[in-house]
Amino acid sequence: MLANFESRIIGAGRARAFSMIELVIVVVIIGIIGAIAIPRMSRGAAGAADSALVADLAVLRNAIDLYEAEHGGDFPALATFEAQLTEFTDSLGDAQATKDSTHIYGPYLRSVPALKVGTNRGQNGTVATQGGTTAGWVYDASTGAISANLPGTETDDRGVAYSSY
Repeated sequence: MLANFESRIIGAGRARAFSMIELVIVVVIIGIIGAIAIPRMSRGAAGAADSALVADLAVLRNAIDLYEAEHGGDFPALATFEAQLTEFTDSLGDAQATKDSTHIYGPYLRSVPALKVGTNRGQNGTVATQGGTTAGWVYDASTGAISANLPGTETDDRGVAYSSY
């Protein structure tokens, strides 16, 4: 009876094991799934950065438009762009950190967002003309136009230059 019991245990162990062919098939299936999923996930990250750029530009443009509306059609000056959008301002655009009886406008932003794509990623400064790596944004104080400070050769997955967003 003991021998019969041992043969059942040994036989049961063999019946539960996977063959080498089954293991290879599982590994191949996992590889195929990975080959499909990894490129899709990486495209998703790039798409998220593109969407973040669009959102940041919308926030900046709205802040500039609000500033213009409250300051008699004047846009923030390039030299004081960040202060004029992140602090309280008077009717002339002079900025200060605290609100008082004359500095009643703003702030329009908590902070100027950093660029999320391209070679200038992480930069949040502004410049008048495109170029260099010390600023994330190109701002025209005469028109209020703002765009990403990236060369036209840096494009999204559709081939659209980030600087033209």
